[in-house]
Amino acid sequence: MEYLFRPWRMKYIMSEKPKGCIFCDKPRENRDKENYILYRAQTCFIMLNIYPYNSGHLMIAPYKHIPDLEGLENHELSELMLVTRKSIQILTNALKPDGFNIGINLGRVAGAGVEDHIHVHMVPRWNGDTNFMPTIGDTKIIPELLDATYEKLKQALK
Repeated sequence: MEYLFRPWRMKYIMSEKPKGCIFCDKPRENRDKENYILYRAQTCFIMLNIYPYNSGHLMIAPYKHIPDLEGLENHELSELMLVTRKSIQILTNALKPDGFNIGINLGRVAGAGVEDHIHVHMVPRWNGDTNFMPTIGDTKIIPELLDATYEKLKQALK
Protein backbone atom coordinates (compact mmCIF):
# COMPACT_ATOMS: atom_id res chain seq x y z
CA MET A 1 0.00 0.00 0.00
CA GLU A 2 1.23 3.48 -0.88
CA TYR A 3 0.80 6.44 1.44
CA LEU A 4 0.21 9.97 0.24
CA PHE A 5 1.05 12.74 2.64
CA ARG A 6 -0.93 16.00 2.57
CA PRO A 7 0.10 17.69 5.83
CA TRP A 8 -1.77 20.90 5.00
CA ARG A 9 -5.09 18.98 5.35
CA MET A 10 -4.54 18.72 9.12
CA LYS A 11 -5.29 22.46 9.42
CA TYR A 12 -8.74 21.82 7.93
CA ILE A 13 -9.37 18.64 9.92
CA MET A 14 -8.55 20.33 13.23
CA SER A 15 -10.25 23.64 12.46
CA GLU A 16 -13.65 24.64 13.77
CA LYS A 17 -16.06 24.49 10.86
CA PRO A 18 -17.77 27.78 10.03
CA LYS A 19 -21.39 28.04 11.06
CA GLY A 20 -22.40 30.74 8.59
CA CYS A 21 -22.34 30.96 4.82
CA ILE A 22 -18.89 31.35 3.24
CA PHE A 23 -20.38 33.31 0.33
CA CYS A 24 -21.88 35.84 2.75
CA ASP A 25 -19.23 35.88 5.49
CA LYS A 26 -15.97 35.93 3.51
CA PRO A 27 -16.72 39.06 1.42
CA ARG A 28 -17.78 40.97 4.56
CA GLU A 29 -14.44 40.30 6.25
CA ASN A 30 -12.55 42.50 3.76
CA ARG A 31 -9.60 40.10 3.88
CA ASP A 32 -9.62 39.23 0.22
CA LYS A 33 -6.14 37.74 -0.02
CA GLU A 34 -6.60 35.50 3.05
CA ASN A 35 -10.04 34.44 1.78
CA TYR A 36 -8.82 33.97 -1.81
CA ILE A 37 -11.29 36.49 -3.19
CA LEU A 38 -9.90 37.45 -6.59
CA TYR A 39 -12.37 39.95 -7.92
CA ARG A 40 -15.38 41.95 -6.74
CA ALA A 41 -18.09 43.22 -9.04
CA GLN A 42 -21.18 45.20 -8.00
CA THR A 43 -23.45 42.20 -7.32
CA CYS A 44 -21.10 39.19 -7.27
CA PHE A 45 -17.49 38.11 -6.75
CA ILE A 46 -14.90 35.48 -7.68
CA MET A 47 -13.05 33.35 -5.14
CA LEU A 48 -10.75 30.34 -5.30
CA ASN A 49 -12.17 27.07 -4.05
CA ILE A 50 -9.90 25.99 -1.17
CA TYR A 51 -10.80 22.32 -1.86
CA PRO A 52 -10.32 22.40 -5.63
CA TYR A 53 -10.96 19.71 -8.23
CA ASN A 54 -8.08 21.24 -10.22
CA SER A 55 -5.66 24.14 -9.79
CA GLY A 56 -7.51 27.38 -10.43
CA HIS A 57 -10.95 26.04 -9.46
CA LEU A 58 -13.02 29.21 -9.00
CA MET A 59 -16.44 29.94 -7.58
CA ILE A 60 -18.51 32.90 -8.72
CA ALA A 61 -21.25 33.91 -6.29
CA PRO A 62 -23.69 36.77 -5.86
CA TYR A 63 -23.52 38.74 -2.64
CA LYS A 64 -27.25 38.10 -2.26
CA HIS A 65 -27.95 34.98 -0.18
CA ILE A 66 -30.36 33.02 -2.39
CA PRO A 67 -30.62 29.29 -3.23
CA ASP A 68 -31.36 29.48 -6.96
CA LEU A 69 -31.24 31.59 -10.10
CA GLU A 70 -34.87 32.66 -9.77
CA GLY A 71 -33.92 34.78 -6.75
CA LEU A 72 -31.69 37.00 -8.87
CA GLU A 73 -32.88 40.18 -10.57
CA ASN A 74 -32.09 40.38 -14.30
CA HIS A 75 -29.13 42.73 -13.76
CA GLU A 76 -27.70 40.39 -11.08
CA LEU A 77 -28.07 37.36 -13.34
CA SER A 78 -26.44 39.26 -16.20
CA GLU A 79 -23.51 40.28 -14.03
CA LEU A 80 -23.12 36.71 -12.74
CA MET A 81 -22.69 35.53 -16.34
CA LEU A 82 -20.41 38.45 -17.25
CA VAL A 83 -18.19 37.68 -14.26
CA THR A 84 -18.22 33.99 -15.23
CA ARG A 85 -16.92 35.05 -18.64
CA LYS A 86 -14.29 37.22 -16.90
CA SER A 87 -13.23 34.12 -14.93
CA ILE A 88 -12.56 32.30 -18.19
CA GLN A 89 -10.42 35.22 -19.36
CA ILE A 90 -8.45 35.34 -16.09
CA LEU A 91 -7.80 31.59 -16.07
CA THR A 92 -6.89 31.57 -19.76
CA ASN A 93 -4.37 34.39 -19.31
CA ALA A 94 -2.82 32.97 -16.15
CA LEU A 95 -2.96 29.18 -16.46
CA LYS A 96 -3.56 28.47 -20.18
CA PRO A 97 -6.10 25.64 -19.74
CA ASP A 98 -7.32 23.62 -22.71
CA GLY A 99 -10.96 23.80 -21.59
CA PHE A 100 -13.35 24.36 -18.68
CA ASN A 101 -16.06 22.64 -16.70
CA ILE A 102 -18.60 25.27 -15.68
CA GLY A 103 -21.55 24.32 -13.54
CA ILE A 104 -24.15 25.13 -10.91
CA ASN A 105 -25.26 22.46 -8.46
CA LEU A 106 -28.83 23.14 -7.33
CA GLY A 107 -29.67 21.17 -4.19
CA ARG A 108 -27.70 18.69 -2.09
CA VAL A 109 -28.76 15.75 -4.28
CA ALA A 110 -27.13 17.55 -7.23
CA GLY A 111 -23.86 17.91 -5.34
CA ALA A 112 -24.25 21.36 -3.79
CA GLY A 113 -21.95 21.66 -0.78
CA VAL A 114 -23.50 25.05 0.02
CA GLU A 115 -27.06 24.52 -1.12
CA ASP A 116 -28.66 27.72 0.12
CA HIS A 117 -26.37 30.18 -1.70
CA ILE A 118 -26.19 29.86 -5.48
CA HIS A 119 -22.72 29.84 -6.99
CA VAL A 120 -21.03 28.87 -10.25
CA HIS A 121 -18.08 26.47 -10.30
CA MET A 122 -15.37 27.13 -12.88
CA VAL A 123 -12.86 24.29 -13.19
CA PRO A 124 -10.01 24.71 -15.69
CA ARG A 125 -9.03 21.53 -17.53
CA TRP A 126 -5.88 20.50 -19.38
CA ASN A 127 -5.32 17.70 -21.86
CA GLY A 128 -4.07 14.80 -19.77
CA ASP A 129 -4.99 16.35 -16.40
CA THR A 130 -6.67 13.15 -15.28
CA ASN A 131 -4.69 10.06 -14.44
CA PHE A 132 -5.09 6.88 -12.43
CA MET A 133 -5.14 8.62 -9.05
CA PRO A 134 -8.82 9.73 -9.00
CA THR A 135 -9.97 6.45 -10.56
CA ILE A 136 -7.92 3.90 -8.65
CA GLY A 137 -6.72 5.79 -5.58
CA ASP A 138 -9.77 8.01 -5.00
CA THR A 139 -7.23 10.85 -4.72
CA LYS A 140 -6.81 14.04 -6.74
CA ILE A 141 -3.39 15.59 -7.19
CA ILE A 142 -3.32 19.40 -7.15
CA PRO A 143 0.10 20.46 -8.46
CA GLU A 144 0.24 23.97 -7.02
CA LEU A 145 -0.39 25.62 -3.65
CA LEU A 146 -3.43 27.90 -3.46
CA ASP A 147 -1.32 30.96 -2.61
CA ALA A 148 0.73 30.52 -5.79
CA THR A 149 -2.38 30.08 -7.92
CA TYR A 150 -4.00 33.11 -6.28
CA GLU A 151 -0.97 35.30 -7.11
CA LYS A 152 -0.93 34.14 -10.75
CA LEU A 153 -4.63 34.92 -11.12
CA LYS A 154 -4.30 38.34 -9.45
CA GLN A 155 -1.50 39.18 -11.89
CA ALA A 156 -3.74 38.16 -14.80
CA LEU A 157 -6.33 40.69 -13.59
CA LYS A 158 -3.92 43.59 -14.04
